[in-house]
Amino acid sequence: MAASPWTNWGPFLLVLIPAALLTGFRHSCPSQCNCFSQDKTVFCNGRNLTTVPGRIPPDSELLDLSQNLLRTLHQGMFSRLQALKELDLSYNILSNIEPGAFNSLKRLMTLWLTGNKMKMVPPGLFTGLPNLAVLDISENEIVLFLDHSFKDLSSLRKLEAGDNHLIFVSSRAFGGLRSLRQLTLEKCNLTGIPTEALSNLHHLVELRLKVLNISVVPDHSFRKLHHLKILEIHRWPFLTVLGPQSLSGLNITSLSITMCSLRDVPYKAIKHLAYLHSLDLSYNPISVIRGQKLAELSRLQEFHLTGGRLATVQGNAFQGLLHFRVLNVSGNDLRTLEEGIFHSVGNLEVLRLDRNPLGCDCRLLWIIRRQRRLNFEAQQPVCTTNSTSEGKVFRKLSDVLPEHFTCRKPIIEGKTPQRESIVEGAQVMLTCKGDGNPPPTISWLSPHNISLDASRKGRITVLSNGTLKIQYVFLQDSGAYRCVASNVAGNDTVLVYLHVLNDSSLWNNASSLNASRASHPFFVDVGTLAGILAIGIVPFLCSVTVCFVFISLWSKGRGNVKHHVISSVPRYSRGYKAVSSRPRTGAEKPR
Repeated sequence: MAASPWTNWGPFLLVLIPAALLTGFRHSCPSQCNCFSQDKTVFCNGRNLTTVPGRIPPDSELLDLSQNLLRTLHQGMFSRLQALKELDLSYNILSNIEPGAFNSLKRLMTLWLTGNKMKMVPPGLFTGLPNLAVLDISENEIVLFLDHSFKDLSSLRKLEAGDNHLIFVSSRAFGGLRSLRQLTLEKCNLTGIPTEALSNLHHLVELRLKVLNISVVPDHSFRKLHHLKILEIHRWPFLTVLGPQSLSGLNITSLSITMCSLRDVPYKAIKHLAYLHSLDLSYNPISVIRGQKLAELSRLQEFHLTGGRLATVQGNAFQGLLHFRVLNVSGNDLRTLEEGIFHSVGNLEVLRLDRNPLGCDCRLLWIIRRQRRLNFEAQQPVCTTNSTSEGKVFRKLSDVLPEHFTCRKPIIEGKTPQRESIVEGAQVMLTCKGDGNPPPTISWLSPHNISLDASRKGRITVLSNGTLKIQYVFLQDSGAYRCVASNVAGNDTVLVYLHVLNDSSLWNNASSLNASRASHPFFVDVGTLAGILAIGIVPFLCSVTVCFVFISLWSKGRGNVKHHVISSVPRYSRGYKAVSSRPRTGAEKPR
């Protein structure tokens, strides 16, 4: 049997055919682009193109048309490129994309439309993309997300939609995104969380909400997001409050609320997050981490609060956290960090204390002893110690000997008990000053055994210098107040007695004084009596002198004084007789 031509030429054809295909790939590349046959990629970026060039190899898997001048995408424009898996149209001037423009791209997995002029996402825009997994429409001018805008993207796993003019998200805008795992809404004009729209994303794992003007997170804001693991809230400058049930229904492992205006750790909002591993509250004006408030977060491993105003970490702040291993509180106002805030320092691996005004005293001695086991992430803590000659000396903790970390028990100035009397309704200030190392904390104990410290607000307060201020004192405020100056080395106390007087007390005091004067008639001394008499006689003499002068002048002006006796003769009416003015004698009888 004659040999088949394929038998003789087959091996050569197997070599020549791929070579011809590669040659064809190179020859079919548009002049404005760079084609790489091995990777099946075509780069036409930055060429000032106003339309998609022709002759792009049909088996291309990546096409880069970014940084051009494309304005419109017509229906069927990519019909020849059915093998495409990645398409980059970012940073053009696209403002009009016709429905069906991507119809033939059945294999497309990634689509970049970043930095264009899109103003809306009409329904049907993304039809024909059954395998699309990543979509980036950020940095456009989109104002609305209408119902069913993304309904055809059933395989989409990641949606980047930040940096738009977005003001409204329809309740069904995300309907159809059954596979979505990551969503980012950033730099837009939303003033509230689109709770209804988010509730359709039942399989969402990561949610990032950045640079928004939202001031409050209401209760039940993330309902139905039962698979969410990562929630990031970043740069909400007006955010001051999280509702106590704002995170209800979530089982997240990572929570980040950074660069906001929280003044306190949102204990009530996070206390039910039993699976939380990492909590980041950096760049918030939080001043204190309170004791035993995080105990319910039993799986918490990391706590970050950098760049804030943290001045106090109270005892047992991380009590009950058996797996706690990372604490980052760099860039705050901490003077110390005591060992007693942790459940166990044996689990601690990473500690960031840099850029804090730490004091070198016995409270930091535990760090010196464990510094070889701790990871400071190349940011060695630095302590400040008072120096009479240099003001302040800054030294790394690794350079300080353990014996230098000492504390001194506080001593209150003026240990003699003080006594204060005040009228009811007035204001009184009870002072107390203590000296020690570290500087002691001043607190007070009322006569009724009520603890008073700087955290108390109201009519009775303790000022920052330790002074006890009582406004509008009442009778029941009377009694012995105990001032306590305490630090880690011990405490010292002193009593201050307060006596409040009312009106009846003042009246009783005045009555006692009058009674005392009555029992001593010559209580006033001779000098005082002479002064009183002199004060009375001088006006009397002046008055008499003025009278004499006046009479003398009047007499000279009138001459001799003549006296006239004016007699009146009564008239008698008929029927009456005159009665003699001569007095009657006893012998005379009336007629």
